[in-house]
Amino acid sequence: MLTALSIRDVVLIETLDLEFGPGLGVLTGETGAGKSILLDALGLGLGARADSGLVRDGQPQAVVTVSFELPSAHPARAMLAENGLQGEPGEPLVIRRIVKADGGSRALVNDQSASVALLRDLGAMLVEIHGQHDDRGLLNPRGHRALLDSYGGLDTAAVSSAYRAVQEAKAALASARAEQDAAERDREWLEHAVVELQALAPEPGEEESLATLRATMQTGERLSSELATIAEQLEGSDGALSLLRQAARRLDRIAPEHETLADALAAIDRAVIEASEAEDKLARAVDELAFEPRRLEEAETRLFEIRAAARKHRAAPDDLPALLEELSARLDALQSGGGRLASLQAELASTQAQYDAAADALGAARAKAAERLDEAVAAELRPLKLDAARFRTALTRLTEGGESGCDRVEFEISTNPGAPFAPLVRIASGGELSRFILALKVALAQSGGATTMIFDEIDRGVGGAVASAIGERLHRLAETAQLLVVTHSPQVAARGKSHLLIEKSHQGLVTRTSVQALDEIRRREEIARMLSGAQVTDEARAQASRLLEPA
Repeated sequence: MLTALSIRDVVLIETLDLEFGPGLGVLTGETGAGKSILLDALGLGLGARADSGLVRDGQPQAVVTVSFELPSAHPARAMLAENGLQGEPGEPLVIRRIVKADGGSRALVNDQSASVALLRDLGAMLVEIHGQHDDRGLLNPRGHRALLDSYGGLDTAAVSSAYRAVQEAKAALASARAEQDAAERDREWLEHAVVELQALAPEPGEEESLATLRATMQTGERLSSELATIAEQLEGSDGALSLLRQAARRLDRIAPEHETLADALAAIDRAVIEASEAEDKLARAVDELAFEPRRLEEAETRLFEIRAAARKHRAAPDDLPALLEELSARLDALQSGGGRLASLQAELASTQAQYDAAADALGAARAKAAERLDEAVAAELRPLKLDAARFRTALTRLTEGGESGCDRVEFEISTNPGAPFAPLVRIASGGELSRFILALKVALAQSGGATTMIFDEIDRGVGGAVASAIGERLHRLAETAQLLVVTHSPQVAARGKSHLLIEKSHQGLVTRTSVQALDEIRRREEIARMLSGAQVTDEARAQASRLLEPA
């Protein structure tokens, strides 16, 4: 609900602070008093295009501040949260628009900078302005389908769920086809690569093992002659170990029981033992480094084949077994791809059939709801002096459905007998358009839209019983929404819960527009003025009192 409007230096308005309550509020004043300025200022706060011409002469900028109280479930709250503009819990939504005389402008939401596009989207959720130049709200066909669904109490969840299933099935089929096409292009290469890798039969860790074996045998080749010489020096008849053993035997025979010679014999024995161990380890090393030219050649050939395959496939040698498994799986998938595609096509056909059935059922329900809405609107047209007009909810079947079904919904009218139907905005104008909007609003009642509505001169060109009918319907509509009505009709003004008077005053060369909230006495006087003109008569006051009596 709109709760406050603050205006600074907008055209003829120097300073203005207004508060608004629920129900029907009326704004009256003589022609040229500045009612359009008030609506222009409010429009600025709701995202309308900034015009430096709105800045009061001699002032650097104009400022408009608009405040709203929003229920927790209001869709504008979600938009604010998405953009990090939600403000403090329990605080009102405050929108401020600053327009500079040099043409620049700024928008703030809850004291944080915001884009004008976001402001416009917020404004569409918060307020509907219905007048001669309005192209939003009920005149925008993009919202007609949602309004009809709300009016008919229709649930689109089944259609939405079926639509998502169709999109997922389409995506899966498209992905499978792309994979199949790519695999078909690579079939010859895949077959060759799999055969080649299968023949190679690489094993994890094989490259490292072969490299180690090759290095060991190459080392053995270089050391073989040296090892043979060392073995001869240790093991030969004149080798070191043989000489040590001979020395130990002689010393053991000739040595008397002498402590120093006994120590010498023990030392020689230890040397024999150490030399024997060296002899054993040398023998094992010779075996380990045994050089076999054929075996070295086989190891090198295998190693080079594995490394060549790794370079060819741009993979690490140890990854070749996994690569063989992957390429084999791709080849198998290619060979069985036809069956998978057929399965996915069948799944898509099934989900499409479910969607079509759900969309058809929703379309049929919409057609019935459209008939009821057409009857409800028709019942409102005659009292509003639109008895020659006809209204219809046009449903068009779309070739491509969506989450909301396959129906395009648009509200259309025919203003004269025999005239073709066309969109509201094309063939209705002025107060006639506003009356059509009012008839629709009354018929739709609780079917959504902004909870604050502004009707600009909805009673233009009518009076008497028609004006009374307009006032009665506005009063009824205000039971569930906040309405502000700019009116020249005393019958409409009398139905308001609150009344604002817009006046223009002159002081020398300075002209100002002011707005005052009227009490009961001044309200009766204003309605009497509307009835009689410049000269307010007692008869006009009596008639105003009768209009103000509770219905």
